[in-house]
Amino acid sequence: MKILLVTPPMTQLNTPYPATAYLTGFLRERGHDVAQADPAIELVLRLLSREGLAQVAAAITDPWSRSLQFFVEHLPRYLATVGPVVRFLQGKDASLAWRLCSDDYLPRGPRFDVLAQYALEDEDGEDPLGWAFGSLGLRDRAQHLASLYVDDLADVIREGVDPRFEMSRYAEKLAASASSFDPILAALDGEPTLVDRLLDEITRDLLARHRPDLVGITLPFPGNVYGGFRMAREIRRVAPGVRVAMGGGYVNTELRELAAPRVFDFVDFVTLDDGEAPLLALIEHVAGRSDRLLRTYVRDGGRVVLRSDPALHDVPFRDTGTPTYDGLPIDRYLSICELLNPMHRLWSDGRWNKLTLAHGCYWRKCTFCDVTLDYIGRYEAATATRIVDRMEKLIAETGTTGFHFVDEAAPPKVLGAMAEEILRRGLTVTWWGNIRFEKTFTPALCRLLAESGCIAVSGGLEAASDRLLALMSKGVTVEQVARVTHAFTAAGVMVHAYLMFGFPTQTVQETVDSLERVRQLFAEGCIQSAYWHRFACTVHSPVGQDPERFGVRLLPVESTFARNEVPFFDPTGVDHEALHAGLKKALYNFMHGIGLDEDVRRWFDFPVPKARVRRDLVTGALGD
Repeated sequence: MKILLVTPPMTQLNTPYPATAYLTGFLRERGHDVAQADPAIELVLRLLSREGLAQVAAAITDPWSRSLQFFVEHLPRYLATVGPVVRFLQGKDASLAWRLCSDDYLPRGPRFDVLAQYALEDEDGEDPLGWAFGSLGLRDRAQHLASLYVDDLADVIREGVDPRFEMSRYAEKLAASASSFDPILAALDGEPTLVDRLLDEITRDLLARHRPDLVGITLPFPGNVYGGFRMAREIRRVAPGVRVAMGGGYVNTELRELAAPRVFDFVDFVTLDDGEAPLLALIEHVAGRSDRLLRTYVRDGGRVVLRSDPALHDVPFRDTGTPTYDGLPIDRYLSICELLNPMHRLWSDGRWNKLTLAHGCYWRKCTFCDVTLDYIGRYEAATATRIVDRMEKLIAETGTTGFHFVDEAAPPKVLGAMAEEILRRGLTVTWWGNIRFEKTFTPALCRLLAESGCIAVSGGLEAASDRLLALMSKGVTVEQVARVTHAFTAAGVMVHAYLMFGFPTQTVQETVDSLERVRQLFAEGCIQSAYWHRFACTVHSPVGQDPERFGVRLLPVESTFARNEVPFFDPTGVDHEALHAGLKKALYNFMHGIGLDEDVRRWFDFPVPKARVRRDLVTGALGD
């Protein structure tokens, strides 16, 4: 039996999403004939080509926006430059950096307006990127300009061809907490756009090339859902005998109460949670050797039913094998540098080998997190020897020594043991990942991790309020976070903090106080990057399971398709969204070293209370 695993559009442009790599490696180790493909990067590359841009231009009937007018006016220059720019972003033509940095090579559409804002950061105002890249940094500067060029083209495609299109997500709004399947159905039944037609063509090409018996489609995010169903529909049309299964992160969180039979007009199976064991059962089932399934939705008699044989069990994490990127076009991904923020750049620039140190989260107590679901709630770590063995296998396969550990929170003991094993073997690797800012990360451990190749960590500071951190069951305090992040920074490791606003019962005063603590962390060099997230209540989190405990009331939502984020009523009545603009503005400036000694109230466009936080809170914590 031939199996094809795919990730539909869209995810990152710089590196493959790892789900198919994990499953391909696992199934091949068990002797199965498995191929994998990434239709997302193929779609982008077909659009970002001379032929693709000509098709985009032909599809534009009303150049109503500034982006479209600029594109149409400068079409010959876009057709001449798109191929070289793509090759440069693929790392295949470094010498083009000199041309990209000149003023007359790239057509500079509306996205380049940001350069005028950058000019304000430069002391003489003559070199708008001088503050970021200096007199050298030619390649980095060129990469940023080329990324703005790609963003301009993405705007053109979205405004002139397909309003659902974005480079890292596709039709995301259709699928985000979509209580009904009807909007997705309507979009699939609508007049196809150029993007739709190209994706249909890519699907047909994959079927002709691989001739699979079973296609597995992973849906990690809402921005993959429409593309996944689009591909499934085309598979049904041209190869009705091919069986189609869906799974992935979106399915595991959003479709746990699936009751829409029409989903199965497109697919045969929808699997939940880890894919290894359900896929093994599916293979036996499709081959006609077994009727048993594990955590798999099917349509039976017009109804959606979940079939799960209690005799079947998940594969232990230690036995899931080493992921493989074989079959994925790892030399064709685009390294993007849109934001002049070092941590954001790690996510979008360069190709990283993705690995997991453990299944689930060793803490699994955060009240905003989906701790009731298997991918977080069931914890099982790999040994340091096994982890580094997998690293060496991936280095041999890909030639890349960079690793992104994609754990919810990397266990500090495992990290320490891994670092020692890396050093014992004399490996040169570069790695980063997500952690909890817990006291186990001593200065000595931070130095050990840095010596082994750690260049960055990210972790949740969340509301930066001890009351709210306790309500979240984070197990940390702001002062502890200050000491841990300072230890990482002192070891030469970049630190990114996830921040949260709008948690149940959070007041305006607490939000302002949180921003003041964040200001101090930046001022003392504890963190170099951060990002504010709006709190979302999910049905699988302790807040969603027991809202009364957190002082809120869930609002009823009927659902037959996706159900994850749920609206709620907070009696405090704070307009958290009104605060968001000020929070974002403050972070942007803090990351550029601006306003670090000023009153945080300056970042808001309306009166907010004065912060009630000691101005020396962080310095005091570091001096303890």
